[in-house]
This record gives sequence, C-alpha cells and structure tokens, in this order.
Amino acid sequence: MLIAVGIIFVFVGALIIWFNISYSPVKKQFQNDVTSLLADNKLLDENEIFTKEDFSDLPIAIQKYIENCGYIGTPKMSYLKMEYNDVNFSQGRDGLKLAIDYTQYNFVKEPCRIALIDSSMFGIPFEGYDYYQNGIGGMKGVIAKSITLFNQTGKDMDKACLATFLAESLFAPSILLQDYITFEEISDFKVRATITYSGQTSSGIFTFNKQYEMISFTTNDRAATGTDGNTEYVPWSALCNDYRSSESGIKYPTKFQAVWNYPDGDFTYLDGVISEVSYGYEQ
Repeated sequence: MLIAVGIIFVFVGALIIWFNISYSPVKKQFQNDVTSLLADNKLLDENEIFTKEDFSDLPIAIQKYIENCGYIGTPKMSYLKMEYNDVNFSQGRDGLKLAIDYTQYNFVKEPCRIALIDSSMFGIPFEGYDYYQNGIGGMKGVIAKSITLFNQTGKDMDKACLATFLAESLFAPSILLQDYITFEEISDFKVRATITYSGQTSSGIFTFNKQYEMISFTTNDRAATGTDGNTEYVPWSALCNDYRSSESGIKYPTKFQAVWNYPDGDFTYLDGVISEVSYGYEQ
C-alpha cells in the first residue's frame, strides 16, 4: 500500500512539474515555424516605403484608410505580429469559456498565418495552434501539453483560414499590394476583397466609418465546426474599434471581436483587446 501511494505521489509530482515548466511541444513547434517562416518570407524590394501612388488603383475608402492610419512614408513590412492577452474565448456556443493569450504572425510574400493559443482548463495547460501555410489550413488543440483534443483539417478549413488571413490584411498594407488579392468598390464606405491562392478563393466585405477606420469584415466563406465535428457555413464577422496611435504614429484598433452570425442570433466567441502590434522589415 505504501509503495502504491508513493508511486501516486511521484506521478502527481511529475505531472505538476511538467505542467509548470515553460517547455511544451506545441510552443516549440510554433517557435520553430516562426523562425523558418521569417527566413523564407522576405520581400524582394529593399528599404521601400509606402507612397500614395502605391494605393492609387485601390478603392478610395482603402486609400483614405491607409493615409488616415499613418502608413504613408513608413517602411513596407514583410510580416505582421499581433498579440492579445487575457482574451475571452468560447469553444462553441455551449462550449467551455477560457481566458487565453494569443500570438499570431501574418506573412506577406505568400498568404501565410500562424497563431498560438496559450491557456489552461481546470489548471491543466491548454494550447492551440492555428495555421495557414502553403495553401493548407488547420486548427489543433492540445491539453496537458501532449493530449490532442482536436485536429481540424480539410478543404473547408483551408478556405476558412484563407478568409481569416484576408480579414486581417488591412493591418499589414504590404498585403494589399500583392497579386493574390483584388478589390471592388461597393460604396463610399464598403469594399469587397477577394483573395485567391493555391486553388482556393475567399472573399468578404470591409466596412469603414466616417473617419475611414475599418470597423468590420464580413464573409460567408468560413465554416463553423461544432464539438461533434460537423461543419456548416455561417456568416462570420470580425469587428474592431477604439483606434489608437502607436509610438511609430501608425493607428490600429485595440478592441477586437470575432462573431458567428447565426440565424437565431450572433455568437461572439472571441472578445478582447489587442495588446501589441509590430512589424518586420527584413529585406
């Protein structure tokens, strides 16, 4: 009996240590991927800055957004990094609610986005990895650093991840100048954007306020996946507001919500504050 109790205590102690050390396979994979992508996604043009002429063929609303947000005269970025801390996140309408930290990178040369979720469930580490790379999208969730709860892949996920990349394209205006993205003016304050890559196409509508701050992106090209694994195409919105200027003079939204627009009512599954936005200019 004493031996059994001792084994249990050793096992529990090992778990506590494992849960509390900084290392995890998911975080290691994410960091390795970041390092590799930073090296592989450098832009060809050296030391270029944004000019008004760069955006002269785009809809007026986007031109005014670019100028209003202070991008003119700043260097063209090769990637975007965004960080969120202590964000409210729900795993489905009837799912568990978590407070998460969220770190993402969006690369410009080719549509590519990777993001790390860092949280815990009942004191047990929970980590997620969202990715879109080489035309393949996916979302993986891991608990206790080693047990995979879900690993969603497939053509619906590819299309959804491409739509997410499109939704965030205005935060890294170098993306707007790439051949894989096109725009159509709908009205003074609405623009339809379409992105095509690796045989997939996604589109959505950007809406701007009277100050030409982008306040929403809506699309029908994202499938919602339920806890039972079934998917359905539901309108999806990304809402942002409370624009503020960084030390570099660039304005970006500090509040962000991700919303499924179900027929019986909206479901906000992510609601938080953008802690930091930074850019990479490796040439």
